[in-house]
Amino acid sequence: MENRVYYGEYSLSHWIKLILKENIKLPKYQRGFVWEENKVKELIEALKKKQFVPPVTIGAFRKDNEKENYILDGQQRLTSILLAYFDIFPNKKYFNEDDNIMDFMDDNDDNDSIEDENQNEMKAWKFNHIVELRKTFKTDAEIRNKLKELKNQYEVLDVDKSNFSFDNIFLGFSYIVPASNISMDGQQKYYSSVFRSINQQGKSLNSIERRRSLYFLKEGYDSFFEPEATKELKSKQITKKDIDFVKYLSLLSQYAKDFKINKLAYGYSDSRGKSLENYYEAYIYSVVQGEESQSTLFKSFSSIFPNREYQNRFDELKKIIIEFFDTKKMISIIDIDVYLFGLVYKIIFENKSIDISRKAELLNELDGQIKIFKRNKKHAKKPSDLKHLRIRINKSLAIYNKYEAQQPQ
Repeated sequence: MENRVYYGEYSLSHWIKLILKENIKLPKYQRGFVWEENKVKELIEALKKKQFVPPVTIGAFRKDNEKENYILDGQQRLTSILLAYFDIFPNKKYFNEDDNIMDFMDDNDDNDSIEDENQNEMKAWKFNHIVELRKTFKTDAEIRNKLKELKNQYEVLDVDKSNFSFDNIFLGFSYIVPASNISMDGQQKYYSSVFRSINQQGKSLNSIERRRSLYFLKEGYDSFFEPEATKELKSKQITKKDIDFVKYLSLLSQYAKDFKINKLAYGYSDSRGKSLENYYEAYIYSVVQGEESQSTLFKSFSSIFPNREYQNRFDELKKIIIEFFDTKKMISIIDIDVYLFGLVYKIIFENKSIDISRKAELLNELDGQIKIFKRNKKHAKKPSDLKHLRIRINKSLAIYNKYEAQQPQ
C-alpha cells in the first residue's frame, strides 16, 4: 500500500469529541496557543457565515504497532473552537509564567535587555489542560463548571454564538496515512518532508519548533540536539537564556569534515537567499536521515559517534561545565561562543577532555579574548555577522587546544 491522503469534513461537535477523547493529539514540538481573543471571535464569525476556513491536517503515526493521530496543522483553529465551546479563554499572564517555555540565546543578544522575538509565541497553554480534566470529570457540563471555578487561570470568553450550532457547522480536513509497510525510518523521512512542506506554505512554526518537527519521531534525538549539559548553564543562572546547541553541533560538524574555518556556513547568509536557520535544519536533516542523507556539507554522524555512542561525551561536557563555569555570568553571545565552541569540539567531536588543574589559566585566557572582541566596535555591534562568528570559533578552538588533558599511558 502506498502513501495516501484522505479528504473530508467533520462537524465542530465531532472535532471537540476527537480532542477530548484524545483521538487526535498535539505533537511534542508544537507551540502552545498563541491566538488573541479577537482571533477566536473572528474564526467563530467566519464559521457562522460559512466563509472559507483552511482545513486541518492530521497525520497517522505508527509506533510499537500502535497508531496515533497528530495535528500537523490547524492547532490554533481547533483550540479556538474548543475554547468557544466551553466559553473560556486562558489567562496569558498565568500560563506564561511556566518554566518550560524555551527562550534561546540569539547571535544578536549582546546584553540582558534584548528580548527574543519568539518569546511571545512560545505560550505554555495548550488544549491538553482541558483534556486532562476529562480524566476526572465525565461530562462536558462538569468540565465547563470546573473551568469556571479556575478564575485565576481562565477568563470568560464573550463570543457571539447566536444562530451558531456546533452540530451543523463543519470544518474540513486532510488525513495523511503513510504506507502500511513503511519502516520507522521511512515514516520519519516521509513526515519530515511533510513538515517542511507545511512550514514553507504556512509558516506555522517558529525556528525551534520547525527543527523539533524534523526529529521528534526519532527516539533519543531530543537529548542529542538539546542536551542536559547546556541546560545546566541556565539552571545555574550562568546564562539567562537557553543555549541553541544545534548551532554548535552543526558548525563544528562541518569544521570536523574539512577544517576550513572560512568555509563554515558558506552561502548561508541573508544576502544569498539562505539563512543560518536553513543551515541548522540541513544539519538536523543529515543526522536524522543518516546514511540516506544527500548532504556532503557535514561530517557523517556515524563517523563521529560510532554505534550512536555519544552519551559519555555529553556527561563529560556537563561535568566540565559545572566545574569551570559555576561562578560565571555569560551575558552575551560573544561570551558563550568563546567559552563553548572549543570546549564542545574537544569533548564531543574529539572525545577528549580538558586539564582541570589549569582551570584558572584557561578561564583567564578565555576572558581576555572576550574582552578583545567586545572592544572591537564592529564585532560588538554585529556579533551575528558570519565573519565575526567564524573568528570566535577559530579563537575558541585555538585556546582549548592548549589545555587538552593528557591521556594516561
